[in-house]
Formats: sequence, structure tokens, C-alpha cells
Amino acid sequence: MIEPVYSAAENRYECGMQYRRAGRSGVMLPAISLGLWHNFGDVDTLSLSRKKLHYAFDHGITHFDLANNYGPSYGSAEETFGQIMKSSFAPYRDELFISTKAGHDMWPGPYGNWGSRKHLMASLDQSLKRMNLDYVDVFYSHRYDPETPLEETLQALVDIVRKGKALYVGLSKYPLDAYLFASRYLKERDVPCLLYQGRYSMLVREPESQGILNAVKENGSGFVAFSPLAQGLLTNRYLNGIPDNSRIARGGFLKKEALTPEVLSKIQALNERAAMRGQSLAEMALAWLLKNETVISVIVGASSVEQLGDSLKTLNHLSFEEEELHAIEKILM
Repeated sequence: MIEPVYSAAENRYECGMQYRRAGRSGVMLPAISLGLWHNFGDVDTLSLSRKKLHYAFDHGITHFDLANNYGPSYGSAEETFGQIMKSSFAPYRDELFISTKAGHDMWPGPYGNWGSRKHLMASLDQSLKRMNLDYVDVFYSHRYDPETPLEETLQALVDIVRKGKALYVGLSKYPLDAYLFASRYLKERDVPCLLYQGRYSMLVREPESQGILNAVKENGSGFVAFSPLAQGLLTNRYLNGIPDNSRIARGGFLKKEALTPEVLSKIQALNERAAMRGQSLAEMALAWLLKNETVISVIVGASSVEQLGDSLKTLNHLSFEEEELHAIEKILM
């Protein structure tokens, strides 16, 4: 079956999406971005992947977050995106903000991961080819490399921007000291760190306790939260235990040990608070992150158009009363 030619919805910027400024830059990102990790690539049909991307863009999501190793088969998420880029999104390239990353395992041998200049340069060239792009909007160092001199990793990022292969650079999962050093190094070379991407949710608060959020704000970067629903724990999926078709049951990244009696009690109590707000647990969890002005976007995944639509409902109610915040904090203690 031949898919009809895609034409973006004319009212795509009138659907209630909120756009937030990325630190001290001219870039505005949607409050909700679409991550193309677990539910994208060769895990799904091209037709369904296309429907999810079309729906996202038609509802104001302009930021698509990828990495070289996303998809069940490394590179498959970028390949799928590249097919849709060519068939659907080519006329809209200048409206899209596309990110990719390098640093985790990608190919065999000593140059297939981490933060060497060799790996970063080669990986980005491969990513651009897979995605049918001349450049990405932001290229991330996906994780801090404790062995490679940090200056080498950072200079590679600088040179990638100067070669025109990325417009901006970002850092993901860097410890505080490494982020502070990197921020200074990049700023001194006129390629400031646009974005810091970190794991952050109601159940994972390290960006607060480790000082990352404050440092990102002070240094003019924007914080992008990944795994904002704690890989599904902050949804209605696990309120009554572990369903047979869940991520925990399938033995993926989320392990059975994560759903302790204490965690189950917390998510059940949070679900009650969400109901009092007229929201689902997932909607409230996303709104709770977006109440922080340093968090410019949360990255959600979606196994279906319907699931993505549910995430977008978050935008209907982002504010919290002080009493609500105190009650939520008491649950999370």
C-alpha cells in the first residue's frame, strides 16, 4: 500500500504546544519532545513509525531526539527516521530540531564507543547518512568518558560545529565537575553547550541533589529530561503489579527489582494526587518536571499515536498549588 503524500497540519503551531528557550540562546524547544529509542526503529513497522512522527509534528512537536545506537538494532531508529525524513519531512527541515548522540557501544573494536575524536567524528558521519541529513541541530556527547582526555572530546564537538555538521552541541549524563569544565571550555571557543540531557523524574532526583540543575541554569544551558516517567513506573501500568506485557515482564532495561513495595506505595499515592488534579499519573509526572523553568523539555516515547496524544494532554494543566507540591514532596520522601 502506497502512503499518501504528507502535508503538515496548517494549525500545527496553534495546538497548545508551549515552546521554551534553551538557556541563553535563540533556540526554542517544545515542552514535550519525542524520543525515538525503545519504540522506534526495527521494533515497529515503518507505517506506524510514520504515523507517530506525523502526529507529533502536526501537534507542534518540532524536536525529535535520537542517538546512533537507538532502536533494537543499533542505527535502526536513525534509518527509520531517515526514510520518513526523505518521504515526509524534507519540505519541513527548517522547522525541525533534530538531535543525535554518540558515546555508547555502536560497533566492534576500540573505536566503536566512548569519547575519542575518532569515534565522535565517524559516528556522526554515519548518523547523517542514515538520517538523510546534511547536519543535525544538536550533537551530544552521550556520556562522559573517564579515559579520553576531556579536551579531546570537547574539541571534537567544537570542530563538528565549525565543519557545519551540527549547529549546536550538548552533553548527556556528565557528572557535575565534567559538565562545569566542559561548559567553560566550549564557551571559550564560541561553541557553548546548548543542552544538558539527564535522567530526571519524580523518582530520580539526582539532577537536583548533585547540583546539575543549578549549574545548567547558571552556565546558560537548557536542561532536557529523559525517562521522565521512570521507564513507565510513573504511569498506570504498574499500579496493580507487573502486567504480563509490560517492560519489566519482558526483561528490558527496567528490572523487576525497581518495583519495590515502597515504590509501588509511592506511585499509588501519586496516582491519587493526580486524580485530584483531574490528570493521569503520567500527565502529572510530566507537569511536575515542567514546573521547573530550567527544564525546557521532557522527552517522551510512544508506542502508539494514542499514547503520544495522552502525553500531550499534560499541557492542559501545568500549574501546581503550593499545597499540592508539599503533598507530593511528602509522598516522595
